[in-house]
Amino acid sequence: MKRFALAILLGLVVVALALAIPIRTTLPDTVHLEELTWIEVDEAIRQRMRTVIIPTGGVEQNGPHMVLGKHNYIVRYAAERIARELGDTLVAPVVTFVPEGSINPPSGHMHFAGTISVPDNVFADILEFTARSLRAHGFETIYFLGDSGGNQEMQEQVATRLSAEWQGAGVKVIHVGDYYAANGQVDWLLTQQETESSIGSHAGIRDTSELLAIFPAGIRPDKVALRGGRLLRPTGVNGDPTRASAERGTKLLALKIGAALRQIRSENEAQ
Repeated sequence: MKRFALAILLGLVVVALALAIPIRTTLPDTVHLEELTWIEVDEAIRQRMRTVIIPTGGVEQNGPHMVLGKHNYIVRYAAERIARELGDTLVAPVVTFVPEGSINPPSGHMHFAGTISVPDNVFADILEFTARSLRAHGFETIYFLGDSGGNQEMQEQVATRLSAEWQGAGVKVIHVGDYYAANGQVDWLLTQQETESSIGSHAGIRDTSELLAIFPAGIRPDKVALRGGRLLRPTGVNGDPTRASAERGTKLLALKIGAALRQIRSENEAQ
């Protein structure tokens, strides 16, 4: 009986030691959390990769010529570029369900088939608990990066609230608002013989060019010429997508990514 008890005790000790010893591994060449295993993320955190970007996109109408997931493709690409430029940074999966207007009665993009909308408070909860999950695993700097105008206010509110809550723990949450709101895209296009009207505000030159640059399969070339009016009716377009190009998209993406990097580095220097 004593030998049996001793064997059980030794077995428990072996198991405890095994659980206490981390499983080490090499890291693949990706910054995307969803492309890593849990032990690879654990190893990344051990190697001081404790910064993470939470990108937000949307599922919304983008005119007859552009796929509903436009923002998701663009922000995933941009987040990867930013993460690689910063170094020691990972990218969470894109938050795809965001505020797009009232569902009943419909407003905004909800007037167009395929759009998926959630209330502001639901979006805020998704942001908050994504950030809380990542903090629990050891991430210390969390960036919200939103590719859609409707995402910006909630990102800023949640980032401010969580940063205040976690200040004593040295964890910060930052809304990278310059990526969307201070990227210089309109100013640059105005130097390229465009006007405020031709640039537009939705599914026009900017969006279409960016998607052409990174995911041309998301554009329906035979539908690009179908323009809408000031209130997006009847096509969902505001601006002139016929003036879009992949070359312009490369420049426009560089402006957004550069604006994000400048804000992030400025805030890091201010710490």
